[in-house]
Amino acid sequence: MIVVVTGLAFEARIAAGPGVRVICQQNRTLADVLVPAIADGCEGVVSFGTAGGLVPDLRPGAWVIARSVIAGQRRYEADPAWSTALHAAVSTVVPDVRIGDLAGVQDPVVTASDKEALHRRTHTLAADMESHVVARLATAREIPFVCCRVVIDPSERSLPEAALAGMRPDGSTDIGAVIRSLLKKPTQLPALLRVAGDASRAQKSLARGRTAIGNQFGFVEPTPRPAAAEFA
Repeated sequence: MIVVVTGLAFEARIAAGPGVRVICQQNRTLADVLVPAIADGCEGVVSFGTAGGLVPDLRPGAWVIARSVIAGQRRYEADPAWSTALHAAVSTVVPDVRIGDLAGVQDPVVTASDKEALHRRTHTLAADMESHVVARLATAREIPFVCCRVVIDPSERSLPEAALAGMRPDGSTDIGAVIRSLLKKPTQLPALLRVAGDASRAQKSLARGRTAIGNQFGFVEPTPRPAAAEFA
């Protein structure tokens, strides 16, 4: 059994499949659910879903498969053989798939300037809010992990308040909160429509790649991995 972690409800629906147990949980409570799931027995853990792009040439729908996850001063190495196998599978159906470093963050990286600053500090390609929790817990328990993330908002795009208002703790979308935010500040509408278009492209790409990955999330026998290292 492979445990797959997502932060949003639509990501969880796409992730589901044979040989997979899906956990949809926000990062602050993820460890409470993931620790007992790992203890039940699993062969590997996957962080799956969307991410914010941190470099200009990564457009919505591009895949980033983690070589490592950087969180604070720690770097966690993903399983290289499994990551390579995922890259090969997804590349058959998605034109832009890269292996590189991901940044793990506690909160959304909202503005273009914050994305640029995070990239400058970490040299990562994209950022998400679950991968660092997966990486930390899997590494501590010597279980292989991988992270597959699709860019949903490009590096130059700042997110409008309405987009963030719609995020419920359970990963679903609160349409009422989005509408209330728009009524309060109608000038957000053009930016929100751009976000919706980006999200549609990301969701379609995520689904195509997931189909190519297949059962058990393309799991391969793990390769020996180093412990988490200090990030400099």
